[in-house]
Amino acid sequence: MMEKVAIVTREQHEAALAALVREVRDPHEGILGPRSVAWRIGGDLAVFLGGGRAALLQLAHPMVAYAVDQHSKTRSDVVGRFQRTFRNVFAMVFGELDDALAAARRVHTVHTRIHGEIPHAIGAWRAHTPYHANDPDALRWVHATLVDTTIAVRERLDGALPTALKDTYIVEMNRFAALFGIPRDLLADSWAAHHAYMQQMLGSNLIAVAPVAREMAMVLVGRGAATQPPLGRVVEALTATLLPERLAHDFGLASSRLSNAAVRIAFATSAPIYRRLPAAVVAIPARSLATRRLIGQPPSRLAAWTERQLFGLTRQVTGS
Repeated sequence: MMEKVAIVTREQHEAALAALVREVRDPHEGILGPRSVAWRIGGDLAVFLGGGRAALLQLAHPMVAYAVDQHSKTRSDVVGRFQRTFRNVFAMVFGELDDALAAARRVHTVHTRIHGEIPHAIGAWRAHTPYHANDPDALRWVHATLVDTTIAVRERLDGALPTALKDTYIVEMNRFAALFGIPRDLLADSWAAHHAYMQQMLGSNLIAVAPVAREMAMVLVGRGAATQPPLGRVVEALTATLLPERLAHDFGLASSRLSNAAVRIAFATSAPIYRRLPAAVVAIPARSLATRRLIGQPPSRLAAWTERQLFGLTRQVTGS
């Protein structure tokens, strides 16, 4: 389908960063800051419930799937990839401006080395179509899946969110997109525009589950181990429920009316309890560290402990 791949060049990336810097009011607060909707709805541990959904939506794009398969150690080092990815993302979202820019340049440099070909025809993609990790359309898809999944999880926990709040979130997260050099004219400026883009992509054959994507999905839900861990089965059921039905089927996720109902009941019963927990208890470690930094306090032991538990849970899910 696409014989020539576009690339966000280093010059374009630096121009995007420069434009972003001009928008930031307080470099100490970073690109978003504690008063942002992004910190409020994406800054607690609940967002990790959507980790499987976001990852598999991304892998459903053949460019992303083959880039990950051919240039990463996802199969053999799931926890390591999880740590590296989220440390960069959290530096971008919750770090000071200099931290966000450094992480952005680090990721862009890594991406310059990630390129190749889609070896087999899949969906709309012809065999030998070139891919590049700095392709703006592929970057746009990855960004959109993260944004979409945060809203999907929040609405499962909190019910329907006001459209105005979702509009604000979409616009705020365009600053995060700028860290990857995604052109502004590719980005949504409202929830309606974002939703329309997601529906268009999901309804097209640009999104197609390649065999390598399905294999990696099995690893991520623990079916790559000799025996799937119990927590892997939970994550598989949760992810199958949160994904569009077609993709859950194409990835081969175990799903049934019973498991879907169980997930819905679990959300309904746990959400009221979760909302009553103190913010300090449910905060993502990176948000906790950022909040304490902004009021002149040192890092907390709770944040460090929580981070260790998150990485430990990844091992329990995947059986790695």
